[in-house]
Amino acid sequence: MSAVWDPGLYLRYADERGRPFTDLVSRITGDADTVVDLGCGPGQLTPVLRARWPEAQITGLDFSAEMIAQAQEHNSDPRATYAVADAVTWHPDGLVDVLVSNAMLQWIPDHADLLQPWTEHIAPGGTLAFQVPGNFDAPSHQLLWEIAARPAYASFTAELGPRAATRDPADYLGLLSRPGWSVDAWETTYLHVLAGDDPVFEWISGTGARPVLQALPADVRSLFERDYKAALRAAYPRRDHGTVLPFRRIFVVAHRSGL
Repeated sequence: MSAVWDPGLYLRYADERGRPFTDLVSRITGDADTVVDLGCGPGQLTPVLRARWPEAQITGLDFSAEMIAQAQEHNSDPRATYAVADAVTWHPDGLVDVLVSNAMLQWIPDHADLLQPWTEHIAPGGTLAFQVPGNFDAPSHQLLWEIAARPAYASFTAELGPRAATRDPADYLGLLSRPGWSVDAWETTYLHVLAGDDPVFEWISGTGARPVLQALPADVRSLFERDYKAALRAAYPRRDHGTVLPFRRIFVVAHRSGL
């Protein structure tokens, strides 16, 4: 079962989720006439691309029809378009100057196999850039799956597909480094200070926990949420200044030399 994405829930932490994208785009050099955002979500970050490349044709693609509907509804950029697309089978009509992907690849099993084929779609002087979470060993995710495996929930969650996962920066560096390409790979751990009750649950329920939550019937889901929230409160205690959520992110910018 594919998770159904809720743009409103996802956007509750829009600033925190958007910061890695801004940091990624700031490291992309060169001009661009064509920019493809693969996994654009509800399009809230298109203005970051527009500010970087004022004249470019920007195409936002996402697997979620709900996300694309939101992006199209709020689109006021005449040189930006949005469409539903599957990143696994996506092929552009021609070469693109910038292909960027933000927090999307972790949802694709064996996503590393897509990267070298994608480089064939990059124009000379162009760039492939992506950012993925690197926090799947964090308590937020470990507790999610530990609780999902309990007898009360396992019958509903046992058949879920592969868990989201990514590789280390050095793996991506080695995969993409070859003659004609320069690759910059790094990681950053952000310390998000969250307000309110159960903010870590609210954060992850909009992203990483969605497959588990949607696999549970409503009555069982309420019990799961009770157990999961209690575990998250213990793992991420609220302080006077808020609840701190450390979040590791992995960045890669691969630039193709001009011919």
